[in-house]
Amino acid sequence: MKNIAVAGFGFMGMTHTLNILKNKELKLKAIIDPDLHLLEKNLNAETGNFSTGNISPEELAELNKYSSLDECLESEDLDAVHLCVHTNLHYDLTRKALLKDKHVLLEKPFCLDIDKGQELIELAEKRGKVLMIGHVLRFMSPYVQLKKWIESEEFGKLRFLSMHRYSGIPTWGQWIDKNISTSSGGALFDLVIHDIDFASWVLGQPSVIKCNYLPGKMSNHDYVSAMWNYDGSNVNVKIEGGNTFHGKFSFQAGYMAQFEKASVHYTSLKGDTIQVSDEKSIKEISAGDPGTSYYNEIDYFAGCMKNGNRPELCLPGSSLDTIKLCYRHIME
Repeated sequence: MKNIAVAGFGFMGMTHTLNILKNKELKLKAIIDPDLHLLEKNLNAETGNFSTGNISPEELAELNKYSSLDECLESEDLDAVHLCVHTNLHYDLTRKALLKDKHVLLEKPFCLDIDKGQELIELAEKRGKVLMIGHVLRFMSPYVQLKKWIESEEFGKLRFLSMHRYSGIPTWGQWIDKNISTSSGGALFDLVIHDIDFASWVLGQPSVIKCNYLPGKMSNHDYVSAMWNYDGSNVNVKIEGGNTFHGKFSFQAGYMAQFEKASVHYTSLKGDTIQVSDEKSIKEISAGDPGTSYYNEIDYFAGCMKNGNRPELCLPGSSLDTIKLCYRHIME
């Protein structure tokens, strides 16, 4: 079993903790958070956009707790660190872990500074360690199914893809600290990046991006509406989303895809099915269980560690390309 520590015990840290505890290949040794006195209060993983389950106080009590990554790295015999911290800490903590020869699963977004992201990629390669960024849509069943349909052309060639993602302004945990929330990159880099990453992973980098965006409480681009075009292709992609809505606004995400022979529709508001329509009928097929996506992502990372493989499904270079693509939405 690989020994793991989770840094950051907000919504994503709790989500990683829960799924590490489920994995027979992993042993959760420690939690790292500067607000250790809040750990007992933060056991309900409904604190984010959606529920991913609960951690019992008994499970938490068995874990060692540290207020800093430095302290944990000096005290624990770890194989890897899951970094679920705010964006402004991504570079420093990833670098510290890699220099201590630990594998790193870093929650998205990668580094907003492209040069620093490239430095971390090179450091991971030099140290022979797995560095993977948590782009969870690559492991989420309804999106995995969409990728299969695009590649297999079961419904013919893809003509149009529309992806959306909306939430209220984050009002939980450290998001209420303006210094933290405004350093996240806003909805473009923290929320809409999910769909930007998925679409570019499946279809490649667009030739032209036409984007409109609006400011919010976190950045000048907290609402994004973009159209992508590809040279030499009839495929068009629409990306839309943001967190300019009030805090209790229900999170929702999904896609609509028009193929030559059918159109498909998925929404997280009805997360167990995908609707497939043609000229004669509408049918619903299983979307699988989207809730297993974080487990699938963590299990894949564990397999890469165990077998000494590069994370081909989510290479850090691909994640850095996603950051570059996000910047294109506000520069072109």
